[in-house]
Amino acid sequence: MALLRHEIWRDPEGLTGMCFAGPMGDGFRALSKPGTQLFTTLDAVTRFEAMTKYYELMGWGVYDSDFDGDTYQYPDDWLVTQQS
Repeated sequence: MALLRHEIWRDPEGLTGMCFAGPMGDGFRALSKPGTQLFTTLDAVTRFEAMTKYYELMGWGVYDSDFDGDTYQYPDDWLVTQQS
């Protein structure tokens, strides 16, 4: 089980998005508008946990998903990639 860091970014219009920290989030960050800034980070072991924390932080209510993959624990090799 890998505890991965996630970044939440906010663009100049106030819109937010979340990606993995490190090289796995490079694509997301490359598509961000000029002036987009890192808002905060959070750590999670599944996508469901990350999204739950994101929803709570943004005040959007309770995150829910019917996608089984949301509850799969991140593989350990993803942590190695993130830390590289």
